[in-house]
Amino acid sequence: MTNEEKPRTTRRLAFAGVAAAALAAGLAGIYVIGGEDGNTQQVAACAASAEIADAVAPYATGELAAFLPARERRSFADLGFQDDTGAETTLGALPPKLRLVNLWATWCAPCRKEMPALDALQAELGGDDFEVTTISVDQGGTEKPKGFLDEIGVSHLAFRQDPTMKIFHDVRAMGRAPGLPSTLLLDRNGCEIGALMGPAEWASEDAKALIRAALEAAGKQTQESGS
Repeated sequence: MTNEEKPRTTRRLAFAGVAAAALAAGLAGIYVIGGEDGNTQQVAACAASAEIADAVAPYATGELAAFLPARERRSFADLGFQDDTGAETTLGALPPKLRLVNLWATWCAPCRKEMPALDALQAELGGDDFEVTTISVDQGGTEKPKGFLDEIGVSHLAFRQDPTMKIFHDVRAMGRAPGLPSTLLLDRNGCEIGALMGPAEWASEDAKALIRAALEAAGKQTQESGS
């Protein structure tokens, strides 16, 4: 390993350590978001996500070394935010597809830095089966976050936001967002496949390999179920 590579490796390992601690704390908390009997119903709905998590585990390396495959069945389908028209919606109300859900804000320097890579990932792999879903938690109107995205030339990401920051606090309560940026990989039912807390090189070959592995595993499940 060269001297130049050592700091990058150290940073990735540090993020992985922080993420592991947060995940461990979260395991003792709420596993799903839901009403009465929501845990039982949604855990059952998330059974398939565990298989995808196992499939992507070998790809949590290199630039994605801090990515942690889910160990518990958790649904994030009820998380709420606003779509690009300002209407209230949830992750579960979006078209069913594999989603990389990224929470960000303009006041978060690492978030700003990784946004072009998320845009590039959506441009290359986004489609009927996969979407990068970025959700701004900037407080106030849309002018600041939209202005930033226009300024840096982001053109492939649909704009979504939660100016109340409730989505951030909800995810943090589940041990998945100790800070920003925080990213969740969810299956078509809104169930967790894995999480990465901190920035990542989302346009890297490591990231694309992990997403492709998740898509392949999800595709096999669809074929086997006949749906």
